[in-house]
Amino acid sequence: MKIFKSIQLILFCSAILFCLQSQSQNNSTNLENQTDSIFSKYNNLSNAGLAVSIICDEKVKYSKGYGSANLEYDIPITSSTVFHIASVSKQFTVFAILLLEEQGKLSLDDDIRKYIPEVPDFGKTITLRHLASHTSGLRDQWYLLGLAGWRDDDIKTNKQIIDLISNQEELNFSPGEKYAYCNTGFTLLAEVVSRVSNQTFSDFTKSNIFLPLKMLNTQFNDDYEKIIRNRAYSYYKDSTGYKKSIFNNESVGATNLNTTIEDMSLWSLNFSNPTVGSKEIISKMNTPTTLNNGLPTKLGLGQFIDKYKGLKEIYHGGLDAGYRAYFSRFPEQSFSIIIFTNSRDIPAYSLASKVMDLYLKNDFKNSPNKETALINKKENVTKKDSIKYSVLELKEFSGKYYSPELQTAYYITSKENYLEIKHLRIGTLKIHPLKKDLFQDDGEWDFSNFHFIRNDSNKIIEMRFSGGGRIHNLKFIKQK
Repeated sequence: MKIFKSIQLILFCSAILFCLQSQSQNNSTNLENQTDSIFSKYNNLSNAGLAVSIICDEKVKYSKGYGSANLEYDIPITSSTVFHIASVSKQFTVFAILLLEEQGKLSLDDDIRKYIPEVPDFGKTITLRHLASHTSGLRDQWYLLGLAGWRDDDIKTNKQIIDLISNQEELNFSPGEKYAYCNTGFTLLAEVVSRVSNQTFSDFTKSNIFLPLKMLNTQFNDDYEKIIRNRAYSYYKDSTGYKKSIFNNESVGATNLNTTIEDMSLWSLNFSNPTVGSKEIISKMNTPTTLNNGLPTKLGLGQFIDKYKGLKEIYHGGLDAGYRAYFSRFPEQSFSIIIFTNSRDIPAYSLASKVMDLYLKNDFKNSPNKETALINKKENVTKKDSIKYSVLELKEFSGKYYSPELQTAYYITSKENYLEIKHLRIGTLKIHPLKKDLFQDDGEWDFSNFHFIRNDSNKIIEMRFSGGGRIHNLKFIKQK
């Protein structure tokens, strides 16, 4: 009788376990189906697409590709397709610097000029920490290159960028005074890694990060002609359909990491259980930066730190040419989402949010959605033509304006009620008066300001350009 009851108990427990396992499998299948539905519209080889990886409780729960990596040959995107991930690259650059710091070869609080004396002496110390937290005050390299006449599809190298920085005469603000997103800092950090290690930045990161983590399909690309197997091509759409979005950049540090969602999942897992680097390095990256006045920011090192519907999120996005990337970690929920796309019309962040809402819905608290917080609040734009100039008065602004820092010139001509500013490579832009000697574009250049300076004789002698929140007061001298 006792044996019979024992057998009954075993059978009962087995049945309960089977039910629980079946329920778990059903829940998992249902969750996977719901995730599939988020991306189903991209599951077509006639479209560019994306790759997605979801990591829960230290395991990869979802890893799939949708759409085409190459529209000319109908090559499907898979979990092993290689994507350029743009600014998501920055956290690897910081990690490389912190590895060298841990080896005693440098300090985050070192002056950048200790390693790169080509950086001008602005009279104020710019530390490696300032560079890694977007608080250096340096002008952004992409905006400077754009103003200098460089096109998006031009070849760009770290040497060219450092040469450009060496010509700068002023900062946007004092180091540590405020935050302004600045790619320049991460190009300089990559150069520091190279000079301290006596290796190329690409070689150092490969031998010290990627190979130890078994990220075998990951590399910083410092040669735009290099063949990268399984690479997704870059696209955009216009009224005629898909077009190639050319990417010839070989500058590394701020951007230009090529990787897969499989490899990136290994990187994500290293944050919670570091096998490369240390917990101290991870802690430094995850700690919010403070400004000179003691106020905290939402910046870690190479990462942003914020709340998403009440949950702590550590994240970074990226965009270059047609590539879009988003990598987000929720350390307290042991959850990460990785999305890489190869078309600029595929909204990586918006899609990531849908995944986050699906997987984390039981963890949300009452708190504003980060999506609201991320909206760029532009300064109130004064109504254009709020000041009226006569045709004769507008002619005073006409002339050639030269920037010694960029070694380039702009030509301004007056029209009936606005000015036309022209560059040989960039083309023509209309700017309208806001108030005396201050003009602004219509939004094509992110409502950039053009402030004209007069001498004691009331003659215009220079123009100062500010735009995008990343360049302030760049000087253009009016030529006689």
